[in-house]
Amino acid sequence: MTQTYQGIDAIDDSRADSAGALDLVLTGAAISQFRRFRPGWETVRLAGRLGRRPRKMIMRGSDLVRECGRIAVGASTLAPPKGDRRFGDPAWTGNPMLHRVLQAYLAAAQTAETVVTDAHLDFRDDLRVRFLIDNLIDAAAPSNNPILSPVAWKSAIDSGGTSLLRGGANLTRDLAAAPRIPTMVEPSAFEVGRTVAVTPGAVVHRTAVLELIQYTPQTDRVRTVPLLIVPPVINKYYAIDLAPGRSLIEYLVAQGQQVFVVSWRNPDARHRSWGIDIYAQAILDALDAVLQIADVEQTHLAALCSGGIIATMLLAYLAETGGIDRVASLALAVAVLDQSRAGMASALIDERVAKMAVAASARRGYLDGRSLAEVFAWLRPNDLIWNYWVNNYLQGKQPPAFDILYWNADTTRMAAHLHRDFIDLAMTNALVTPGAATVFGQPVDLSKVEVDSYVVAGAADHLCPWQSCYATTQLLGGKSRFVLSNSGHIAALVNPPSNPKATFQSSDDNIPNADEWLKTARSQTGSWWPDYANWLAERSSEEKEAPALLGTPSFPALEAAPGTYVFDR
Repeated sequence: MTQTYQGIDAIDDSRADSAGALDLVLTGAAISQFRRFRPGWETVRLAGRLGRRPRKMIMRGSDLVRECGRIAVGASTLAPPKGDRRFGDPAWTGNPMLHRVLQAYLAAAQTAETVVTDAHLDFRDDLRVRFLIDNLIDAAAPSNNPILSPVAWKSAIDSGGTSLLRGGANLTRDLAAAPRIPTMVEPSAFEVGRTVAVTPGAVVHRTAVLELIQYTPQTDRVRTVPLLIVPPVINKYYAIDLAPGRSLIEYLVAQGQQVFVVSWRNPDARHRSWGIDIYAQAILDALDAVLQIADVEQTHLAALCSGGIIATMLLAYLAETGGIDRVASLALAVAVLDQSRAGMASALIDERVAKMAVAASARRGYLDGRSLAEVFAWLRPNDLIWNYWVNNYLQGKQPPAFDILYWNADTTRMAAHLHRDFIDLAMTNALVTPGAATVFGQPVDLSKVEVDSYVVAGAADHLCPWQSCYATTQLLGGKSRFVLSNSGHIAALVNPPSNPKATFQSSDDNIPNADEWLKTARSQTGSWWPDYANWLAERSSEEKEAPALLGTPSFPALEAAPGTYVFDR
């Protein structure tokens, strides 16, 4: 892929404001943990701003002293937010000493956050400082302290001290190898092909980059127009084929949809030169195979997260070269194309960090998936770090078996060239400007992608803010339906109709401002899966008899799903 700028070396700090969430993960995973959390010039600017407001600082200090006085005499009303599981043990309210420790912690945390607000920093500095402060506050929680934690003491007493030994062994194991974070699920909790990724199908096409899986029809008749799903190039494909009843693939097949899914190869140093052009060509090859196997002229295309970036660039190429008529519709899930002001990430990445990240992966030939898992975890430290710190180390327990976390721990690498390509795209926000990026030498103009699109985002997504996903509706040329699930990044995908807590908001009227859209969107109870299945059915022409066999003589079934690439380590 070539672009109109000269790569990372030409990126100035002002343009780095556009860095997005994917960029945060890809840069953070390539540099050391110390550099990730090291304070920078933003802390100097914080100190300068606060130094010019001495009265405000004195007032905040006085407020903290007065609150500590109320805590000491038992008159404080400070309490953790409702639902904060860290302090769910009754000892935090029943034990006078622990209750005062908790309130002092809450008072200090509130003061620190208020002081940052008082500084009136700009967008990037404010979020950078808050990222550091929030991580320090989360780490300092008394619930993480082995001396103060009531659950640690109770476990030690109940187990006769063996919980301390188990916790020490768990800590030693986790520190021995990357990623050096608490184990979230035991490696033996699930087995690919037996307890996860079990929807029946077969590999019908294999290249050096991907395997194409066709799934066995579960209905007598199927929709004529098939569906090709492109998963992220980070992690394995089976986030959309977890346990029975929690598999998007299983659900769509049961609705009579012909489903094909890409399973990416896990690259290593031999594949360092694989960039966006290589992956786009692989998707194009898979698309051609689907059309031949299904004996049709069109296929639906659905792409997830980072896979959505590549797939959309490919469609822009097809629109430029006359092949877009082969695609009946496009679905994008938790994928960000417009990286401008994409939340925390746009604040944390600058030119210096990006250059270090690209250089690090270039030396190795790939970006290590274990480092990616570490960065993902530190984006939500209370849920994915400190929760397991308490469970695994302070209580000496094994983590519960959870299929999503098993998938998250089943890491993959990213080829160095693709790593650089993604960082270049995000740091310059190239996809919003026609011609600023190219694929196969052709300019990328997303407005020429004039197919109907179905865009899904998660309201609680910490990685791809839903407002950034919504911006896609303003970039594509066709008619878009935007759906906002009430869940997070992966839970937005693993959202079966059986989920009693699922809701989503939707509207076909995509006004430019995301927040204004939210005010007019319709709220619906349940999963978005049936909504998408119905949307596909409206664009899938008539039905036909389900094929008796998978593949064709030209694309024979090579082996049963989930294939071989999913087992690459």
